[in-house]
Amino acid sequence: MSEMTMSEITKSEITMSVRGLRKTIGKREIIKGIDFSLHRGEVFGFLGPNGSGKTTTIRMLVGLIEPTAGTIEVCGYNLKTQFTKAIRNLGCIVENPELYGFLSGRDNLQYFARMIDGVDEARIEEVVQLVGLQARINDLVKTYSLGMRQRLGIAQALLNRPKVLILDEPTNGLDPAGIREMREFVRYLADHEGLTVFVSSHLLSEVQLLCDRVAIISKGTVIHVTEVRALLEQNERMYWHLQPQELAKPILETYFENVISDGNHLVTAFDEAKIDPCLRTLLQHNISVIEMSRKLSSLEELFLELTGGESID
Repeated sequence: MSEMTMSEITKSEITMSVRGLRKTIGKREIIKGIDFSLHRGEVFGFLGPNGSGKTTTIRMLVGLIEPTAGTIEVCGYNLKTQFTKAIRNLGCIVENPELYGFLSGRDNLQYFARMIDGVDEARIEEVVQLVGLQARINDLVKTYSLGMRQRLGIAQALLNRPKVLILDEPTNGLDPAGIREMREFVRYLADHEGLTVFVSSHLLSEVQLLCDRVAIISKGTVIHVTEVRALLEQNERMYWHLQPQELAKPILETYFENVISDGNHLVTAFDEAKIDPCLRTLLQHNISVIEMSRKLSSLEELFLELTGGESID
């Protein structure tokens, strides 16, 4: 991947565009108008609580079900009207990869390669190297660990050289070592291969570590799309351990909105310009400043706040 900055990539290389996406089943509108764009070389997280419409959205993105309204474009091709051209730029694993355990990893890839124009043995070997299965590719898939099966599934999804890779719960069922390995592999695909990787996950801590941007969907609507780091920084908190707390709280409230009591601490938003004058006022009123600490909110805390406490899938 070239040394382009993310801002340069976002301006010039949109790989998937979703506009006004809706899905109605019977009389129930499940997806209520979703908009977002994906960019080359980024990992994009997709989070949603139970019944939010996350799975339905993913099925529309990969062409398994048709939207009621709206458009999906993959590398400029309309998924509905230019399906063949659009789908050539798309690789996906929805739920678990479909593999034949009685065949070797190589046999599986050769079987699926026959369904795709222009995929030769050289490309098969290329994806085997890319996913790091050289040592086991000739073994039966039924002997593979779950992590190896996931890698082989990704190799299958990469056979047609897609620009966008959609992974539905890629770390589901993996142990901590497998989760870290998968995270590093997905980041490699984005950072070094230039792929757009769309990741749906229920592991908020993993999304925080893995993704460049995140979309949060609730009740059929995307309620937030932003860079993960920016989202966390916007919700940075300052924890104040002050004595006596009952006298300190009204002083903090003259500088900050929504001062929250949390055990021994008072919690405010972090605003660097207000810290010093507030601290001087506290000292002038003989308030003891025992501790001050700056803390980024976790993505889990923000998710619960944005969705009104709904549980994640």
